[in-house]
Amino acid sequence: MRITTEELAGGITRVILEGNLGIEGAAAIDLQMNIIAGAHKAVMIDLQKVSFIGSMGLRSLVSPARAIKNRGGIMVLFGPNAMVEKVLKTSGIDTMIPVHHDLQAALATFQ
Repeated sequence: MRITTEELAGGITRVILEGNLGIEGAAAIDLQMNIIAGAHKAVMIDLQKVSFIGSMGLRSLVSPARAIKNRGGIMVLFGPNAMVEKVLKTSGIDTMIPVHHDLQAALATFQ
């Protein structure tokens, strides 16, 4: 699992995840995700290059989302493939963390 970040206009931090977000992938990003959650209030997780997500991967998204929300911020998920989105919907994560396929719609969430 690879994780990179970039700062977008409006103070939005884009976190780009790439690879398999299973047990090993989740372990690889947990620390960085927690650091990001503690330092930023507007975070967009780019899932376009995530090929798989399991229960540990879900935890790696939910925990920082809660931390960001508790600090008055918001986290958004962007661009999951059909399989990843199915897992997000089946688990109910999409009711807690907004999921968007359109970049402008994702960015508008932070307005």
